[in-house]
Amino acid sequence: MPRTTALPAADAQAITDLGVESLSRAIHARRFSCREVMQAYLQRIATLNPQHRAIVNLADADALLAQADSRDAEIAPRRSARGTRGWLHGVPQAIKDTGHAVGFPTTLGSPLLAQAHPARDSLYVERMKASGCIVIGKTNMPEFGLGSHTYNTMFGTTPNAWDDTVSAGGSSGGAAVALALRLLPVADGSDFMGSLRNPAGWNHVFGMRPSQGRVPAWPKPDIWVAQLGTDGPMARHVRDLAALLSTQAGPDDRAPLSLTDDLNSYVPRLNPLHLQGLRVGWLGDLQGHLAMQDGVLAVCEDALRRMAGAGARVDSLALGFDADSLWDAWLVWRRALAGSSVGAVMHLPDARRHIKPEALWEYDRCQGLDFETFMRASELRSRFHQHLLGLFERHDVLALPVAQVWPFPIDQHWPHEIAGRAMDTYHRWMEVTLYATFAGLPAISVPAGFHANGRWPMGLQLIGRPRGDAALLRVAAGYEAISGELLARRPPEPARR
Repeated sequence: MPRTTALPAADAQAITDLGVESLSRAIHARRFSCREVMQAYLQRIATLNPQHRAIVNLADADALLAQADSRDAEIAPRRSARGTRGWLHGVPQAIKDTGHAVGFPTTLGSPLLAQAHPARDSLYVERMKASGCIVIGKTNMPEFGLGSHTYNTMFGTTPNAWDDTVSAGGSSGGAAVALALRLLPVADGSDFMGSLRNPAGWNHVFGMRPSQGRVPAWPKPDIWVAQLGTDGPMARHVRDLAALLSTQAGPDDRAPLSLTDDLNSYVPRLNPLHLQGLRVGWLGDLQGHLAMQDGVLAVCEDALRRMAGAGARVDSLALGFDADSLWDAWLVWRRALAGSSVGAVMHLPDARRHIKPEALWEYDRCQGLDFETFMRASELRSRFHQHLLGLFERHDVLALPVAQVWPFPIDQHWPHEIAGRAMDTYHRWMEVTLYATFAGLPAISVPAGFHANGRWPMGLQLIGRPRGDAALLRVAAGYEAISGELLARRPPEPARR
């Protein structure tokens, strides 16, 4: 910490307990200065981050406080004509290590990229900075974002915010843990195979995968095909989630597949009436296709009963599509995109020695992929999208667990079996997340409840109609309005560990 008077613990907690919308209002009303906000977060990061390694490549504290002072000067009465930069004015933010933020390396969790400093910000980071945030560092992730367990040889493992003996999920695990522990007021992440949804569910926060094209990706090597992954928001409150999406979203000519039907704001009212008459199709375990650990379905069904109590109609629903052929098509797309991502560093000296086996597996399998195979998988993906349109004629949202297992031991790289069924790939246990991704649909993870041990959270995944991001956020806001007691739970503080 820099040589400056520390904030009293009560004052610091009053700041870090706020959601980002509330924090923004407090800064603009000058209840808290930007310096006080930065001090509060740096103090909490100094206390908790060494154990959790959620934030990596943290910037120098003196430099961050100087930026906070500059933000204060911009909105101080009679001292500056500039005024506020936007709703994130002075708010500390750490960017997931997949995103480019000038001044910080984009390592992707790989030592091969330890010095990969970008020349410019990612578009969504540029938009967040334009709204006034102060980037303090990056958030941890698995190597190359592969696998839903946040560990790498660069920064180590990020444990779960609720139980540091188990996984935080991933690949936006650092972001989820930072949010749950109040190291950040809001967070960004990215989602390829549940990377915003799974860690949100396992850390008791909200995570949203926006519609394909809602948050444009630029700069990127490819702007036409690489459409399975998308950036998006994570937050402890739905309004915060929607506010960050409002900043990240919007068309850009450099991303020609970005959506143009953009709203000025996605922020909904917190109203349980959003659930009145809502038609929910509960897909569960796809009639036994998905292996599920004991208790996962039950805790999600408890969440659905709460929704039904607020006026939603919940019906069990069959997917009605060959899930095995869907998985096979998914593997083709995934190895094409993940393999080429790993391939971008294979020219570096001694690359294979520094890359984890799962990433090498993706790269090696990509080498034999032919165009005809890829096109057949793309055609099946297209049929699946059309099939889901039929399901949405009778349902407003589709529901699934956000994970097939509870958080697993932190020293285990991935679950090799679920309920006695062997997992044939390192990501087969994440199969439940591919359906929204493959169809390009918006999906949100809402906190569903906890394991019987009280320490492991689980999320319920709600999937919305094509381009239905705003409607899906209204549903999540309705869920939040009826789940106050559940959502009030927070991870144990260090003194209680």
